[in-house]
Amino acid sequence: MSRNGQIRRDAIGRPLPDAGHPVVGYARDYPKGHVVVWHSHDPAQLLYAASGLLRVETEAGLWVVPPHRAVWIPASMAHQVRMTGAVEMRTLYVDAGLPGLPDGCRVIAVSPLLRELIVTFAVLAPDYPPDGPVGRLATVILDQLRAPASAPLHLPLPRDARLRRVAAGLFADPSDRRSLRAWASTVGASARTLARLFEVETGMGFAAWRQQLRLHEALARLTAGEAVTSVAFAVGYDSPSAFIAMFRKALGSSPQRYLGGQRSLV
Repeated sequence: MSRNGQIRRDAIGRPLPDAGHPVVGYARDYPKGHVVVWHSHDPAQLLYAASGLLRVETEAGLWVVPPHRAVWIPASMAHQVRMTGAVEMRTLYVDAGLPGLPDGCRVIAVSPLLRELIVTFAVLAPDYPPDGPVGRLATVILDQLRAPASAPLHLPLPRDARLRRVAAGLFADPSDRRSLRAWASTVGASARTLARLFEVETGMGFAAWRQQLRLHEALARLTAGEAVTSVAFAVGYDSPSAFIAMFRKALGSSPQRYLGGQRSLV
């Protein structure tokens, strides 16, 4: 809190945490396609979409944030946020000086308890009494954030110009099945060079990287209400069963169960 007793806010009016208020919330709705351009802030941030899907980009890559997941963004990390569908964004800003918080950007699973805490806290006044009921809720939130279950939804982005051309082609058409050898002739490098660069710059082989990109696209389409069958073909699979097998292997459950069973996806 500032010297005059008022809660601190950033340049656009969002509340900022302090020693007396280690967690503060912020709620805002965004239309489909809206982009919150590159920025950073002193507190750490937990971004959650009560509806819709978020795509968060940092220098380290992309994170896709479907329902029942949130993304943790450490303090001072530059990032950009793109809305897929209309998004009800609920944000928690957290004092970065607190111990035990995650030390890197990651997508985390949101339990029913954490979801209710986020949604409730995001609309509460930020100048709550630290020793009152809201202050106790903040303590519970911090406990939840100190041992989060991570979700494997990171897509590292390559830096090499030739790999960027491959990546751009696959973002434009995730169903593109060209081999790395075929891409090599397009971007002017040998397949061996491209394979080595993918491993060095992303920590993944080309096939695994392309599958992760397809998973990102599939989650966006499924969240927007597309059926499993159309999504499977759109991202390059021969059949819905092959797509579901990939999805289950990557995320541990079927698409419908993973997205919370909110509607029929088939």
